Amino acid sequence: MIHDPNNYWEQLERLEKLIRASELKAGVIFSFHSLILGLFIDRLEQLQPIFTSNWVLIVLSILWMLSLLLSIYYCFKCFKPQIEVEYDPNVFFFRDAVFAFGSVEEYTKRLMEICSSEDEMFVQLSHQIHIESKIIDQKFKSVHQAIKYFGLSLIFVVASVGFWIFTITFPHL
Repeated sequence: MIHDPNNYWEQLERLEKLIRASELKAGVIFSFHSLILGLFIDRLEQLQPIFTSNWVLIVLSILWMLSLLLSIYYCFKCFKPQIEVEYDPNVFFFRDAVFAFGSVEEYTKRLMEICSSEDEMFVQLSHQIHIESKIIDQKFKSVHQAIKYFGLSLIFVVASVGFWIFTITFPHL
């Protein structure tokens, strides 16, 4: 069976784009949180009497902060997923390229050996595709969680504003 190494390289390129996409999404979510949190902190003195006067608003604020912190946590987790997998040293893994093969000359020699054997090269490329796929899976799980908690935090903000408007509109209820 004839393998085309371009298929492997194209797959790796596609995976790299997915990694960037997940990190872009996490960055956008983090930016929204920064904006909302910044607005809240800038107006904290004005908002404090409103939130401390009603236990419902206190609870909604605590829930908002918890969901916000969880969303931010998952954003950070997207940027640094923890993947614990053991592979043989691989000339295409960036850390292995620097540390697993000794000097630059030894690495270059090993890289040339790998690339001169199609079977070895395809095995090493397959390992790279496998680990990048695991990384992407973890990143998108984290982005999904960040989005979920971001949505939840927005629900708590809207509920807080809605409850506050209700209490000033109908103060005797």
